[in-house]
Order: sequence, then structure tokens, then C-alpha cells
Amino acid sequence: MTVALPIRNPCPPGTCICGRDALLDAPTADLRSLRLTLMEEKRLLERLENIQSLQDLEHMQRRLFDQLGIRLEIAPKASEVRSLRGIGIHIPERPGLCRKIRQSIPAAVRKSLEKRPEIVYRLLDAHDLFRDS
Repeated sequence: MTVALPIRNPCPPGTCICGRDALLDAPTADLRSLRLTLMEEKRLLERLENIQSLQDLEHMQRRLFDQLGIRLEIAPKASEVRSLRGIGIHIPERPGLCRKIRQSIPAAVRKSLEKRPEIVYRLLDAHDLFRDS
């Protein structure tokens, strides 16, 4: 007996290029990103906006990849700006992942980092950017 997991509803035609239908048609496709339903997306964004520490952020990065196949990349940019603006937050494109989600997740992380600048300092320190300070 197979239990069907709920998957995200399709985007309105012409508004998204996520490739949801092609992903569903592929027999060996990784469908984890389609598990992010609208309700789950709201819960995820709320959780990301309330991150408490760098360890919490790293834990969420691992969980995003393990459960949804979403790789959340957070690192200082090459310009070495020592503030929140110098932190690059990026989600690479992948089939089944909407553009809206690829924008809302980094925005939620950025909002969390704005609330807790000590996470930014720990992140910069982890990348050895305070070596000359």
C-alpha cells in the first residue's frame, strides 16, 4: 500500500517556469521540492524568520536539503562587506522549485538576520572575515 504525500498545487499558467509538470512526468525525478505545499511554505517561512542562532540556521539548511532537496547557500560575498548587505543568500534553480519560493526563503532568512545581528557576526567569524579586526 502506497501513501500519497500531498504536493504543491500547480502555478497559474504562464506565471512560473518551475517545470512541475515535466518533473511529475519523469519516472526517476526527485519530487521532494513538490512537498512544499502552501501551508508548509508558510510554516517554513515563519520558522526561518525566527532563527535564534547560527547553529539553528545551519540546522535549517540541513533540514531543507534533507526533506525538500533545497540547497540554501549563505556566505559572505567576495567584496567582504562586514554587514548584512555583504551576506549572499541564494537558492539555486532546480526543477519543481518556484521562483516565488526561491525569493521568499532568502527574504525570510534576511529578515531573521536583521533581527539578530549576532548571527551575522558568527557567520562572518565562521568565514574568518574578522581576522584583521
